[in-house]
Amino acid sequence: MTTFPTHARLVADIGGTNARFALLDAQGVPININVLECADYPDVGSAIRAYLANMGGVQPVSAVIAIANPVTSDRVTMTNHHWSFSVKELEVELGLDKLVVVNDFAALALSLPSLTSGDLVQVGGGAAVLGQPIGVLGPGTGFGVAGLVRVGGLWQPLAGEGGHVTLAAADDFESDIIAVLRRRFGHVSAERVLSGPGLLALREAVGVLRKQAVEPITPEEITRRVLAGDDALCHEAATIFCAMLGTVAGNLALTLGARGGIYLGGGILPKLGAFFEQSPFRVRFEDKGRFASYLASIPCYVIHAEQPALIGASRYFEYCGGGVV
Repeated sequence: MTTFPTHARLVADIGGTNARFALLDAQGVPININVLECADYPDVGSAIRAYLANMGGVQPVSAVIAIANPVTSDRVTMTNHHWSFSVKELEVELGLDKLVVVNDFAALALSLPSLTSGDLVQVGGGAAVLGQPIGVLGPGTGFGVAGLVRVGGLWQPLAGEGGHVTLAAADDFESDIIAVLRRRFGHVSAERVLSGPGLLALREAVGVLRKQAVEPITPEEITRRVLAGDDALCHEAATIFCAMLGTVAGNLALTLGARGGIYLGGGILPKLGAFFEQSPFRVRFEDKGRFASYLASIPCYVIHAEQPALIGASRYFEYCGGGVV
């Protein structure tokens, strides 16, 4: 299998809000990390050129882009942003010998074997079973889901769009919330609730059911109010958010047989800190009837590492997007 050149390599992690870029040093470690706002650039090529200009005009020969989107063909059109591009055309535009575009949570999954205990906060469960399947999911601008399995001695990421599965209710009040959201959106996916915009929609739905006026605020303001403990509606919405996330995470663990652990990424949970760790997340994760004891042993980890998807993207250079050691 062809490998990338070992010099001037670029990695990127592109979400619906921010685009993160780095170059790799001689050991393949991301350095010179810059975070740019997607809204400031008309297209992905402009953002990449701006980053390279900030780096003194360096010209990479190869690149891996992890993007918050399914990657099923040469044409990539983002779900939560307006950027759309051809992989081959972008490769030519940037003067690259090789460009690989992968799903961002597949890249995040590939970072997991490189993370240390200092990068993680465990939320319940026992010890991970080495070599067993791993699940990763997390709320940010959208809601990403992926898996990681051991195949022939190599770790292989499973890219998917599990963020768009139909969200299930675990009690009557959650059924009422979903009914409110269904009238607004039609299909209520996990991402409709378990994301930054979803947290806003969830708060508004709870307000409707509680017959409370709901002024427009940002997800960051919800987090601030939750941590300050001065807003009962934000506290209730965030509590339900964590509980529903537990349901979805438990579903993923059962689907994958993820005895290697469930890892929680995205930008929201680390900011919630102890609130999340003490939330109903873990109770709901294990609340699967006859399989509660099966799930009780599976550890969940909140990822606190800096830019882990860039680490995962760097792993693709070893095998040009195939399995990695």
